[in-house]
Amino acid sequence: MNLYCYELRSLRFIPWIPRIPWIPSCKFPARESNMILSMRFGGFMRRAASQWLLGLFLYAGCMQSPSASNSSLPALSAEKAMEHVRAQVALGPRPPGSETLAQCREYIVRHLKEYGYEIEEDKFEATTPYGPKKMCNVIARTGKGDKGVIALASHYDTKYMESVRFVGANDGASSTGLLLELARVVAKDRGPLDYWLVFLDGEEAFVEWSSFDSTYGSRHLARRWKKEGVTDKIRALVLLDMIGDKDLDIMRETNSTPWLRELVWSTAQEMGLGGVLSPSQGPIEDDHIPFLDAGVPSVDIIDLNYGPGNSYHHAAADTLDKVSAESLEKVGKLVLAVLAKLQKRFAG
Repeated sequence: MNLYCYELRSLRFIPWIPRIPWIPSCKFPARESNMILSMRFGGFMRRAASQWLLGLFLYAGCMQSPSASNSSLPALSAEKAMEHVRAQVALGPRPPGSETLAQCREYIVRHLKEYGYEIEEDKFEATTPYGPKKMCNVIARTGKGDKGVIALASHYDTKYMESVRFVGANDGASSTGLLLELARVVAKDRGPLDYWLVFLDGEEAFVEWSSFDSTYGSRHLARRWKKEGVTDKIRALVLLDMIGDKDLDIMRETNSTPWLRELVWSTAQEMGLGGVLSPSQGPIEDDHIPFLDAGVPSVDIIDLNYGPGNSYHHAAADTLDKVSAESLEKVGKLVLAVLAKLQKRFAG
């Protein structure tokens, strides 16, 4: 993920500001070096005021007690999630089109089949700065979505870095490992909405982040689903990215659908997880953007404060010792509580 510098704000409410087309992709100077956080700017305005108000009404309808989680489901295992993270990192760098990413995909598919999912391998060819690259999204389904779908997503590739051995323990492996463990937990959940687990290829830019060199898998899949009418089934998409950091600091991402973002935020506070919520907020370019553009309510759960001055991001230092099972457990339990609320919200 290629990010731009952004200054953290103080602990006060900052109104949501839409992304403005004329803002160039650049680095913004920060007044205090210890208050720097990376993120991406750019793109088009995401939400009008009327959509904001509608989101607030929908959010109010989603509010439930933090005990709304389904107690009949298997318990989330942070250690199992960490096992998946370790297995990915052991493969080494996993950029799109590589043999190691193919091995990672086989690992993902094997476990999803063990959990009883219907698997689709969504193969496509992407045009990149290095020419055509074969890529493949993996989609696991609990059903056809006749009554609606809740999608959970993560990218499973790592950034191509010619001069750095980048294994992406946090940026790539952590969210993928947790998504695999969430897949195990919700596999037998027979709520009114089906779950679709989406493992996206090609999130990272090959050269420099742009609308053309990034999010290859999500752009392909969102276009395809929009054309096929599949996006109409999806009530919410929850994207996980960089959520294994030992010093967990989840940002309030303002491109996300307002009611869904605030549902995640309030649920975390109700669960006593306010300590992992960052005081910073702002728009981020990530795999949720193509789905937002396709009309799917989406939220990005992401920690963009990785290491001192974000120094572990896209660096050889993004290794297993920076990832915490405790952080995976916190995010996993938060997601499960949000899923329970969404199931209840859309049950009628």
